[in-house]
Amino acid sequence: MRAIEELQSLIWQPDIAFVIFYTSPEYDQTKLAQAFSCAFPDTAIVGCTTAGELTPSGYAEGSITAVSFSAKHFRMQSRLIANVLGNGVSKCSEIATTLVDDTPCPVGWNTLALLIADGMSLQEDVLVAALDAGLAPIPLFGGSAGDGMCFKETFVYRDGAFSTDAALLMLIHTDYQFREISFDHFVPTAEQMVVTKAIPTERIVIEINGEKAAEEYARIIGAPKEKLGPFLFAAHPTLVKAGGRYHVRAIQSVVDESSLKFLSAIDIGIVMTIGEALDIVGEMEKEFDNLEQEMGKPALILGFDCILRKIEIVTSGKKDEISRLLAKNNVIGFSTYGEQHNGMHVNQTFVGVAFFPPGSGESA
Repeated sequence: MRAIEELQSLIWQPDIAFVIFYTSPEYDQTKLAQAFSCAFPDTAIVGCTTAGELTPSGYAEGSITAVSFSAKHFRMQSRLIANVLGNGVSKCSEIATTLVDDTPCPVGWNTLALLIADGMSLQEDVLVAALDAGLAPIPLFGGSAGDGMCFKETFVYRDGAFSTDAALLMLIHTDYQFREISFDHFVPTAEQMVVTKAIPTERIVIEINGEKAAEEYARIIGAPKEKLGPFLFAAHPTLVKAGGRYHVRAIQSVVDESSLKFLSAIDIGIVMTIGEALDIVGEMEKEFDNLEQEMGKPALILGFDCILRKIEIVTSGKKDEISRLLAKNNVIGFSTYGEQHNGMHVNQTFVGVAFFPPGSGESA
């Protein structure tokens, strides 16, 4: 496969410890798995399908992006969590704890965990909380695999095969320093809503403030119900306060003509606040500038960026500006169906891990 041949020429190094890739769902998975195995024999390879890719040139679609890690500076072990829908909290916590116990950290190195989850499992909220408990105090970051804009079936990759209804947990040891990144570009308004009827297991809100959910949401944001769609959902997100800060609970779509399907957990009685957008370019630039002032330029940022952010960016004509920022800061990642950070599954947020060579930040 020509795409993998091109990738190999770009990321090959003689002491590869592992490879992480993110692929458009348009590629034939059987051929892709075979091509990766041939191009990187005896190498641990992990990845997933996406709702878009973050490449060395910024945003892309219909592509494959990847990064290799040197065995001189990185160690990685992973576990495939099959049957995400059927695994309970205690089982997931046990998997995380066992992975930590089985993967000792070299003296003086740092440790983090990455998670790639099935973006259509509707279980990320429970999964990330359970894994975070089993990993503590090791920080956990990640994103939910995507399926373009289809929202039908997503896949994670490990051991030469793609799997659905699965999650991939990676434990990484490194002598590089790393910094977590997590930000959105919204502030709460005075407009609040209460979920009064819902199907939590399906992330569907039927009523808001005692009224049909789609109609009440449309009324509050001042838009006709028939105009509701990805752009309006991205421009007027719902925020939920937890842990002293607001987190986005993004709306995916209108279902059954009057209900709203969400990308994160919802429940009856939850108070949601409408968010107001700040300048998305300015907020991202500020976060990256602060990071560089503290540590210097990152060697790599693994980024997990919500598909709704990309929709807003593309629709507002800011794709080129954001792509330049992503490229300037060495971001490799993908557009997700949700992001994982601090034991929570969130939406419309950029979550990332920035890596810096040993000794960085001492004079930055």
